[in-house]
Amino acid sequence: MDMDQRQRLKRKRMIRQKKMTGKVEYSYFDYGLVAVLIFLLCFGLIMLYSTSYYSAQIDYDGDGTYYFRRQLMISALGLVVMYVVTKIDYHLYARYAKALYVISFILMALVQTPLGIEANGARRWIQLPFRQQLQPSEVTKIAVILFIPYIICSLEKEAYTKKGAFRIFLYGGLAAAGVFVLTENLSTAVIVFGIAAVIFFVTYPRTKKIAIAFFVIVIGGLIAGQILGRLLESSGNFRLQRILSWVDPEKYAQSGAFQTMQGLLAIGSGGFFGKGLGNSAQKMVIPEPQNDMILSIICEELGVFGLIVVLVLFGMLLYRLMFIAQNAPDLYGSLIVTGVFAHIAIQVILNVAVVLNVIPTTGITLPFISYGGTSALFLMIEMGIVLNVSGKIKIRR
Repeated sequence: MDMDQRQRLKRKRMIRQKKMTGKVEYSYFDYGLVAVLIFLLCFGLIMLYSTSYYSAQIDYDGDGTYYFRRQLMISALGLVVMYVVTKIDYHLYARYAKALYVISFILMALVQTPLGIEANGARRWIQLPFRQQLQPSEVTKIAVILFIPYIICSLEKEAYTKKGAFRIFLYGGLAAAGVFVLTENLSTAVIVFGIAAVIFFVTYPRTKKIAIAFFVIVIGGLIAGQILGRLLESSGNFRLQRILSWVDPEKYAQSGAFQTMQGLLAIGSGGFFGKGLGNSAQKMVIPEPQNDMILSIICEELGVFGLIVVLVLFGMLLYRLMFIAQNAPDLYGSLIVTGVFAHIAIQVILNVAVVLNVIPTTGITLPFISYGGTSALFLMIEMGIVLNVSGKIKIRR
């Protein structure tokens, strides 16, 4: 059957459907999500160039565009990968979700082998050919986003029982424990477990109890951190030192809280409209400002107005994700998009909280804006999966 015949048959079906129902069914595609995503990427590249130019000149023999060029190439590659992923039916992932979950553990275990790479005191990457690196914890995030919805759909009504809930949180907890133990990355472990918790939260009928428990845990954790910081001032553990620096940043301004204090100084000096693009002074002082502290430089150069713009952009992105999740054609697609929503929302909240010193320093980057190859690429894969789910939504007119 040639293309013309297929088109004629399609038109006949649409005419027949219109005669029967008075409406024609169209496939939906979320161009609004694409527009917000591209705007975020462009904004991120501009701010990355402004933030990283000085440090790149020092680190790479005068090549001030090093970080910008790499991120530009990764973003371009990410868009291509995203387009390819949009063409893959998301139902196919259900077959391989468990295998990907297991593979993520294998990749994380490789970090502890000679293939593992240590940078800035952390061993979280594995060496790839052509001098490239991979952060296995990013694979674990996608594995959890695809596998936990598969478990919930497989369990059906049993997922809402205590036994089903235990099984779901067991898989989420194992993934988080793997990230923490094998890659020594507590903040990413929190994100991984948070993704599993949010996916379960939206499906569990008794959400009030979970919401109350969540707020109690968060508030209790903040209070416990303050108390712990006061009691353990002599500890040499680097995680406890982060808590000490968070509790009393001025006291540790020249050691553990140096980055935090300089970031707060950048935010305070920016005012409402900032000093102007490229005019940051603190980017010459803050270590690696293009990573998790890029938001402080945005605040210095663009002011509070710049922070509002960033939060509005992420708010629009999350709104589009929520719309797709609510209108997805089946539960599996809805939960996958919910997982992506949880990933981005948790990571943005943690990054903003760290920059404002609401919580201790975690090293969590700002999605689509901070420098990072593996993170950017896997975020684009997640967007491709979401867009494929949106393409399965049917609208009748």
